[in-house]
Amino acid sequence: MRLWSVRHSRGMERLYSLAKPLTLGLLRGTSKLFGTRLDRPITAFERHAKGFFFDCKMCGNCVLSSTGMSCPMNCPKTIRNGPCGGVRENGMCEVKPNMRCVWHAAWDGASRMRDGAAAIREVQFAVDQRDKGTSSWLKLARND
Repeated sequence: MRLWSVRHSRGMERLYSLAKPLTLGLLRGTSKLFGTRLDRPITAFERHAKGFFFDCKMCGNCVLSSTGMSCPMNCPKTIRNGPCGGVRENGMCEVKPNMRCVWHAAWDGASRMRDGAAAIREVQFAVDQRDKGTSSWLKLARND
């Protein structure tokens, strides 16, 4: 399914653009009403939804909209800013030869997105390992 999401990144971008304001508004309201009591079920829902569509690793710092809907945390080296020097000529990973390079897929997905070419060039910070397993949706809703 992860590669389907990359191939349909333009549609996923549209869906994200439409759903983001509503989702963040609902999460802000939920946080105001219930505090952190619903964090567990919200995080579980996010884990299942993003896991299904993007093979998300729940790093707590989601950049799917900047990487052509390809989760960079699927890279065996967890490289967040472009492919390593070991990408094979056929676009396959050097560590897992039967897996397409995450960044090869990311550039493919970004080329289909309206703002993908600019977004994929933005430098991403390293993942804060303390956020692993946490909801990036809740983080966005509470920090916006």
